[in-house]
Amino acid sequence: MKKINTYLFALFLMSNIAYGDTLIHAGKMIDGISVAVIENVTLRIKESKIQKIEAGFIDPDPNDTLIDLRDQTVLPGLIDTHVHLTGEYNENSRLKRFISNEADYALDSALYAKKTLEAGFTVVRNLGDTYNVTIALNKAIKSNKVPGPMIFTAGKTLSSTGGHGDPTNGWAKIIMGDPGPNEGIVNGIEDARKAVRQRYKDGADWIKITATGGVLSVAKSGENPQFTDDELTAIVETAKDYGMRVAAHAHGSEGMKRAVLAGVASVEHGTYMNREIMDLMIDRGTYYVPTLLASDWVAEKAEIDGFFPELVRPKAAEIGPVALGTFTDAYNYGVPIVFGTDTGVSAHGDNAQEFALMVQGGMPEMEAIQSATSVAAKFLGIENTHGSIEIGKQADLISVAKDPLRDISSLENINFVMKAGLIYKNELL
Repeated sequence: MKKINTYLFALFLMSNIAYGDTLIHAGKMIDGISVAVIENVTLRIKESKIQKIEAGFIDPDPNDTLIDLRDQTVLPGLIDTHVHLTGEYNENSRLKRFISNEADYALDSALYAKKTLEAGFTVVRNLGDTYNVTIALNKAIKSNKVPGPMIFTAGKTLSSTGGHGDPTNGWAKIIMGDPGPNEGIVNGIEDARKAVRQRYKDGADWIKITATGGVLSVAKSGENPQFTDDELTAIVETAKDYGMRVAAHAHGSEGMKRAVLAGVASVEHGTYMNREIMDLMIDRGTYYVPTLLASDWVAEKAEIDGFFPELVRPKAAEIGPVALGTFTDAYNYGVPIVFGTDTGVSAHGDNAQEFALMVQGGMPEMEAIQSATSVAAKFLGIENTHGSIEIGKQADLISVAKDPLRDISSLENINFVMKAGLIYKNELL
């Protein structure tokens, strides 16, 4: 008999061992779809997907890994449809572009992505960045080079000259220059089409436009319309040609109305939304992304002398209570609402503070949770893989110690985060 090479035999055995599954014992489970809380279940995870959901606490096989969440509430990974991963606003934010290079933004964004994931958000939509950093960040996350959520990114925002997304607002003329479509500045139909095509070339997933003025831009109005009907139509039609949808930053009613009529997929902020616009959004299936956290945050910071430039401070002081009232009206009227925070104005990792504001505005806790799970997944077109705890879905799971239906703020303290079957946070060990 020939001697067996024991080293090769060991390698053969190792390569043929059937590695076990991951079992999660969940004391309570909110699946993102049902209005009921399910108690005492076992989730069986194989590789990156949910293979089984079984009643009771199933004993693991010898090769299985058991995660004990019997005293936790388990939910699907959360989805934030409006973030900015390349920065965080502070009183010196306007100077950052003069003291930071592309590499600085890239390193910051990797840190913010990690914070976002550890806060329980396994998917985000990034609506505007610097140097197209989040396009590169998304590639790095997909290839497991850095931890972070799945990203849908718009790359650079599209604006008009002097508009909310014009990065040269408020600077001396010698610095302003004349940014064109490559930098996202649109003046006319041809610029509009070229700017969208450039975003496609850059590798963006969405198009973000600033349909009206904004709170934090150094300009007098936060409400005025900033695109013509023809420009908006050109943007939306060209985006459709390239398989992209359009998100519209909008505070004022006229610019908001123009954007909805042009066919945008979502209205971000929507501060001065009126009933006419609500009717249009309901009729066209346009989603409202309320970003209450950002409005609340800027209103709070407006009370601090010197925190904002003088043109910004009165706009910031006004927006908080108006935004919450608009949310209440829109929710009661039946406007489609999807969770989004505008994080990057407020601090990354604080995204879940939006939930308490939504509940304060009249949305029941379960609906608020669903707006950040199954509703958000459907809005982004990933409902077949994300947004709920179901057999065959990707294993994006989080847990909290308390029942968020009794205390929605418990979602601000995530104990466990799994994305695609891999554990990124476990404070229960």
